[in-house]
Amino acid sequence: MTNAWRLAIGTLTALRIGSPSHVDRAVTGRAMVIAPLAVAPLGLLAGVVAWGGRELDLAALAVAFVVVATLALGSRALHLDGLSDVADGLTSSYDAERSLAVMKGGTAGPAGAAALVLVLGVQVASIASILQASRGPVVIAVLVCASRAILSVTCRVGVPAARKDGLAVDYAGTVSSPLTVAVWVLTAAVTSGVLAWADWPWWHGLVVAGAGLLAGAALTYRCVQRFGGVTGDVFGAAIEVALAAMLLAAT
Repeated sequence: MTNAWRLAIGTLTALRIGSPSHVDRAVTGRAMVIAPLAVAPLGLLAGVVAWGGRELDLAALAVAFVVVATLALGSRALHLDGLSDVADGLTSSYDAERSLAVMKGGTAGPAGAAALVLVLGVQVASIASILQASRGPVVIAVLVCASRAILSVTCRVGVPAARKDGLAVDYAGTVSSPLTVAVWVLTAAVTSGVLAWADWPWWHGLVVAGAGLLAGAALTYRCVQRFGGVTGDVFGAAIEVALAAMLLAAT
């Protein structure tokens, strides 16, 4: 299990941690299941930044931008890179090989730039709104972690890798369907409990979790249709889209 923790933390955050001594598909599958817990330091950092900005009576919108910037730095902006590449790939061609080539190119086109602006815009505006709640910073921290549960969907058994090489080969199809369901039942329970504690209606947490699951799963399904499977970029894009949907639902 130590290897799974090291792999999850090292992959999903910029924290320096020892490399796993052994990595196989069993380890990568466990790493994706524990992803929401592995990014707890990143969620905590986002919550502290949000709380500090609010306590200093800074402009909510400016604080929200700083929170999003903190998340980008804390993940080496890899998820944002994935979002940009996926948007370019989905809009470049209906030929899977052509789309994958565009995604591998690494340069951001008009669609990728637009996707970044729109998704980050939703995140920033939603965080600014949530900050107005008395326990808003805690909600923000929890949703950062909860959004990573979408990796149990992108890596579910039956979801293939789009390429024969690359990051997704070792991760795609490593999480069983029962585990995926368990991850999301737990995610819904935690978000419901936290939002109820923060004086939202208890069912609001179910809406928030459902929004993240629906948005991330829809993107994954579309990518499988268009590319023939998932890539590392799809993982990052799904995280950013799921987070935006959860934050928006929380407002």
